[in-house]
Amino acid sequence: MSLHKSALFWIFLLMIIWTCTRPPYSQTNRSYKKQARTYGKNIMEYPLKDSFETAGDWVGTTNFSMRKPNYVIIHHTAQDSTQQTLRTFTLPRTKVSSHYVIGRDGAVYHMLHDLLRAHHAGISKWGNTTDLNSCSIGIELDNNGSEPFPEAQIKSLLVILDRLQKAHSIPTANFIGHADIAPGRKVDPSRFFPWQTLAKAGFGIWYDTTASNPPTDLNLIQGLRIIGYNTANERNAIQSYRIHFTSGDTSRQLHEGDRKIIWELMKRS
Repeated sequence: MSLHKSALFWIFLLMIIWTCTRPPYSQTNRSYKKQARTYGKNIMEYPLKDSFETAGDWVGTTNFSMRKPNYVIIHHTAQDSTQQTLRTFTLPRTKVSSHYVIGRDGAVYHMLHDLLRAHHAGISKWGNTTDLNSCSIGIELDNNGSEPFPEAQIKSLLVILDRLQKAHSIPTANFIGHADIAPGRKVDPSRFFPWQTLAKAGFGIWYDTTASNPPTDLNLIQGLRIIGYNTANERNAIQSYRIHFTSGDTSRQLHEGDRKIIWELMKRS
């Protein structure tokens, strides 16, 4: 073999080895960094692109900071595997994403900086907040929606939630589910999700009705609204409440047993 052919052979072999051993998401990681740099460049150029004709000279203040998340929204992926979800979130045409994905085995994939806006909540409302994407962190759990959540997965979730709560001072009541913010449109995380376990660890609210004494004239729908639910469609709001707090009950009607629960949740919201 000539020296030229030998050199080409080794170059070709090295290219194959590099292709086979590089991280599977190296291409999308480069795209992520490129897009982040583009956003940074846009921010720096913004004074030159001011479109308000009534604006005078740009006067840059030094008193500002990054927007911070105030909610954590938990989802299930409704897909068949972690790898399928990672692929879905790295294809530009899907236009969906999440900050974290947690596999059934507890493996954690951090896909987007906490201070950047992911596309996970969609059309949503919680209390008076109508753009949850802009003020929340999305966490997707690899789960098809009809199966329990493995212990390893929940253990990793609790670790992530603890870090996020400390890093961003997220209020206890602001750890909620996709179904909570999108009644009638979403049902995740499913009725299998252990919300009470999370609440005991300080992430989300729960209820203790042992000494509850709610007013006899308590308006239960208004109570759901106070907790945060969008009650424009009452049956959908009740369904989302049930998925989160009374998962064994699939009815879309409120009854006397809900009075104490809703009263206790109102006090904790």
